[in-house]
Amino acid sequence: MEYTQTERHKELMNNARELRKNMTKQERKLWYNFLRGYWIRWRRQKVIGEYIVDFYCVQLKLAIELDGSQHYEDAARVYDQKRTEFLAKMGIQVLRYTNLEVNQQFDVVCTDIDNKVKAMVEKMNRYHMKITARKKKELDE
Repeated sequence: MEYTQTERHKELMNNARELRKNMTKQERKLWYNFLRGYWIRWRRQKVIGEYIVDFYCVQLKLAIELDGSQHYEDAARVYDQKRTEFLAKMGIQVLRYTNLEVNQQFDVVCTDIDNKVKAMVEKMNRYHMKITARKKKELDE
């Protein structure tokens, strides 16, 4: 059956809604114990193009993917690589963690995410400060 863009988008949105209702144990843990109350807003099961990412921060263009055992199969690896390449073309960076890491090293995962977010925010702030300084200099001339 041939899908139109709108039909495909509706299907993806419905899939994302179902995934939000039926999060994995590891997704629930990361969401309710860290991302939900984080100081930068995160979205769950966000549709981007033809893909759904587990967690997404719009402001930073940063996605988080939690990989279960199915991601170690060859077909899943190819799919994940294709998705990561698509997201990179959109300017979106992807952080990947295994379910095992979330289960056994939760604090390490949270610290890693926090460090990455802070580094990205700092980089954005430096960029905006340079732009502001450049505009101020132009106005002073």
